[in-house]
Amino acid sequence: MDIQDVQSHLVKGKIDGWLLYDFQKSNPLARTFLQLPEETLTTRRFFYWIPARGEPVKILHRIEPHVLSHLPGKERFYLAWQELHEQLKTTLQGVKTLAMEYSPNQAIPTLSKVDGGLIDLIRSFSIEVVSSATFLQYYTCVLDEEQLQMHLEAATFLDRVVSQAWDKIRAALIEEHSIDEYQIRMFIAEQMEKNGFTTEALPICAVNAHSADPHFEPTADNAVAIKRGDFILIDLWCKKKHPKAIYGDITRVAVAGSAPTLKQQQIFSLVRAAQVAATNYVQTRYAAHQPLKGYEVDRVCRSVIEKGGFGPQFLHRTGHNIYTQDHGPGANIDSLETLDERELIPHTCFSIEPGIYLSGEFGVRLEYDIYLGDEGVAKVTGGSQEHLLCLF
Repeated sequence: MDIQDVQSHLVKGKIDGWLLYDFQKSNPLARTFLQLPEETLTTRRFFYWIPARGEPVKILHRIEPHVLSHLPGKERFYLAWQELHEQLKTTLQGVKTLAMEYSPNQAIPTLSKVDGGLIDLIRSFSIEVVSSATFLQYYTCVLDEEQLQMHLEAATFLDRVVSQAWDKIRAALIEEHSIDEYQIRMFIAEQMEKNGFTTEALPICAVNAHSADPHFEPTADNAVAIKRGDFILIDLWCKKKHPKAIYGDITRVAVAGSAPTLKQQQIFSLVRAAQVAATNYVQTRYAAHQPLKGYEVDRVCRSVIEKGGFGPQFLHRTGHNIYTQDHGPGANIDSLETLDERELIPHTCFSIEPGIYLSGEFGVRLEYDIYLGDEGVAKVTGGSQEHLLCLF
């Protein structure tokens, strides 16, 4: 942990300090920054104050005085709640603004980890609470070189295994063997396990009207058989079995026939055009070292689909941050579900996944990941689907 680096962000943002807080693992973002091992016993509230200038301060319960012993700074202890309030007030004396894991109006829910009651308490000291969003990403979702390689390995594997899934479907239809959504789901899951990958949830295989449900989950009970002429969507994500591993996340579509319908081709082409527009925008601005924000990319992508007449059928944001969780803590590509004004910063990863969902018919989603590397290079990972695949 580089305290001076944090302080440089605080000075730049004209913020007097950063107050990190956790109670029984309620703030995983703070715990990540503080490098607290998962097994560390923390049953009482603790605080870590990093002023823009000067030495950090730890505020700890007397039952758990060693929780932050690995960190620099002066120690202050409390037992009764009144003593905690006094320690906070004393520590923050003279402070006008401080950052916490707080998002005004809950604009970014994944960042809102500090409860309203604590915000009230800090404000009672005549202190303005601002969001740590402007600098937190540098400490919670930046990939190191090892993590980048694990992400690339996961993305490459996903691109390969989805091709194997198409082959399995094709072979079953040729040989006139029954095959359904759930069997493909489990086939992909088995390949992940065999190859040393893990996942937060099982992959999705969705046929025809099921593909119009962005989060359809096939089970042994609800799965439908895959037949010739069907439209098929496969969404899959995984990471290596390693504590620091980074996810890959892709989505592909295909027709179990020799040619798509005109409508299927129209929707695919529009979704692909939106994906390309968003990617070009990212790559152009990043190469020019211009500021790049999540909501801006979403608007570029969404405008293509809106101009094509299917805006209401684009049911979700364009993409999400990717880290050790598939949906990571960094900037999302979003102006719909939230207005994510966070910058997309170097050495982070996110998905680009526009979709159009026609209820009762079919849905098209195309997804790959982008890694923002050195020297202005924004790299697409996980392969790219440029044409609507026909299995025959």
